[in-house]
Amino acid sequence: MDGILNTTTNTVHKHGSRDSHGRTVCGATKYLSDGQLDRVDVDQAVTDKQASKCGRCFSDGGGY
Repeated sequence: MDGILNTTTNTVHKHGSRDSHGRTVCGATKYLSDGQLDRVDVDQAVTDKQASKCGRCFSDGGGY
């Protein structure tokens, strides 16, 4: 599943709209620049980058 990684907080979010790069379901990345966000595979980000899942986007998440 595609997600958005906030590289500042190392938190992965569900990708909101396919039309926009940095939009997430929860809206937490609304005011961040594109340089702070990476499009990633959610499972890979959690495993390889040890990212946290956003608690607003994922029922098993803990961040925010």
